[in-house]
Amino acid sequence: MARIVPQTAEPQALAVQLNRGVRKKHARITYEGRVPFGEALSIDRWRLGNGLTVLLLEDHAAPVVSYHTWYRVGSRYEEEGKTGLAHFFEHMMFNETESLPWGEFDRKMEAAGGETNAATWIDWTYYYESLPKEEVGLAVELEADRMANLVVREEQVESEREVVANERRMAVEDDVHGAADEKLHALAYGAEHPHGWPTIGWMADIEGYRVKDCRRFYDTWYAPNNATVIVVGDVDPADLLPRIQEKYGALKPSRISERPAPRSTRQRRERRAEMRWPTPSEKLAIAWHAAPHASFDHAVLEIIDELWTGGRSARLRRRLVDDMEIVAELRGGVSGLQHGGLFDLWVSMREGIAAERALDVIDEEVARLVAEPVPEAELSKVKARTELFFLGEIETTSGKASQLGFGETVTGDPAHTFVRLEELRRVSADDVRRVAAKYLKPGRRSIVHVRPKGAA
Repeated sequence: MARIVPQTAEPQALAVQLNRGVRKKHARITYEGRVPFGEALSIDRWRLGNGLTVLLLEDHAAPVVSYHTWYRVGSRYEEEGKTGLAHFFEHMMFNETESLPWGEFDRKMEAAGGETNAATWIDWTYYYESLPKEEVGLAVELEADRMANLVVREEQVESEREVVANERRMAVEDDVHGAADEKLHALAYGAEHPHGWPTIGWMADIEGYRVKDCRRFYDTWYAPNNATVIVVGDVDPADLLPRIQEKYGALKPSRISERPAPRSTRQRRERRAEMRWPTPSEKLAIAWHAAPHASFDHAVLEIIDELWTGGRSARLRRRLVDDMEIVAELRGGVSGLQHGGLFDLWVSMREGIAAERALDVIDEEVARLVAEPVPEAELSKVKARTELFFLGEIETTSGKASQLGFGETVTGDPAHTFVRLEELRRVSADDVRRVAAKYLKPGRRSIVHVRPKGAA
């Protein structure tokens, strides 16, 4: 939970000043409190009458601002038969609005010396701008405009449908890793589970979108009460907040029904599938069901991932890549999801080497994690590497804004990064043994085995 400290007098006085003369109830602003962000910075939480949450972190180290808009909608909020709409709107949102012709969003941003982009995943979609501090008003104007006034008609939908279909062909249908990853998620969760269908959507669904589907999706999820605006950088609240009141204050909230959490996946036996692919070597996509991001066990799984695949001395990398020389590429990760994600590995064998040889080593390393405490020196090194990665993620204003948006949307705490840092520091050898025994069981595992096309 967010660690909100008592409200201070100065923002309260600012709120009174900002609401003076404001007649529209949606534009009235409330100060909700302050959340520490590390030892030197803090996040102020504000809310408009229409439900828009505003998180403001002043950081005057450089004359730049990052402006993020996080929507609580990702692929798990979609419906069967309409998969991929969250990602589709990541594209649509850079099209025209009722007041801004196609291409003008990017042109204005470039003219201001800013950069912009977006991303979508299972729990969220977000848009960002990083720009000189004098131009923050432009970000406020453009983001408020496309939250309410996007043009969603036949021409725009058909144009973007082809772009997204081509993206899917390149990222999934012509890419062995993308195709295996998609098959792995469907195998682990079931293709009809919201974590089991691809964020980019099934091709048949992309081809079947109708304008009314898109319009309904936009009207439901792109609304102030489903969004968090995060502003990090060299800003003055007394200058920024009136701009936000003016541009967002006229927007109406949408009606959003409470969505139940995705059903738990009851997997008790290992699941396996095979793919034939025009590739010179065998490959494995492996995943175990993992813990939600906000749990301590997720932090321990991050340490195990680093222990196995992070750096040249990591256990699996050293054995499979350097000592045995049977694997050409090894990657790992843990999904950071609100509900249970996956702990996964991608193993690309050297040509002519059977993938079972790598799987035998992985099984040995799981047994080793459960049976033997990780030596303190090795655990300390891995924890230091993981901590360094986390601190690197918040070096820039955009990095800080990303962490605020992710923490707020996935865990409810915009400063969750620092909670995670403390969790990583206290992971013990016993924690590693316990979590490995609990999560890395064969019965929680799914494996997609990619075999070269034409091979016996």
